Amino acid sequence: RILERPDLTGRVAAEIASWYEGIDVVVAPAVGAIVLGFAVAERANARSIFAERDAGALRLRRGFFIEPGERALVVEDVITTGGSARETYDIAQGAGARTLGVAALVDRSTAPLTFPLRALLRVEAVSWDPAACPLCAAGVAIDIPGSRHLAR
Repeated sequence: RILERPDLTGRVAAEIASWYEGIDVVVAPAVGAIVLGFAVAERANARSIFAERDAGALRLRRGFFIEPGERALVVEDVITTGGSARETYDIAQGAGARTLGVAALVDRSTAPLTFPLRALLRVEAVSWDPAACPLCAAGVAIDIPGSRHLAR
């Protein structure tokens, strides 16, 4: 719930920004990472843009752009599969950016990632088979994270 608190968001954003030199643009996948991306960009004196889903794929919209040669940092709130971060990283690379890597609040990935990642916190995620899931058995609704499930 850090991103609900501007004071805490600012503190973690300052830490993330301190890891990289010369950031020109911060790119965040919508929706969860927009606030953190903006805060990191503010601390780095960089532009802040975000990628959002369009026809099932993340894209830069709303007039956002990355200039070839710009030093881009991808910022994500939580890495689980790394899919949205990878898509956003590829957008920056495809625009000709010098992509610095991906920075995240939390890394809960279990499979190897195909991009350089730094995270403030590494968490071992526990996954349940639906038949053995105590929340499922109790009838607790489970939210689907990310944006892939949204209407395309």
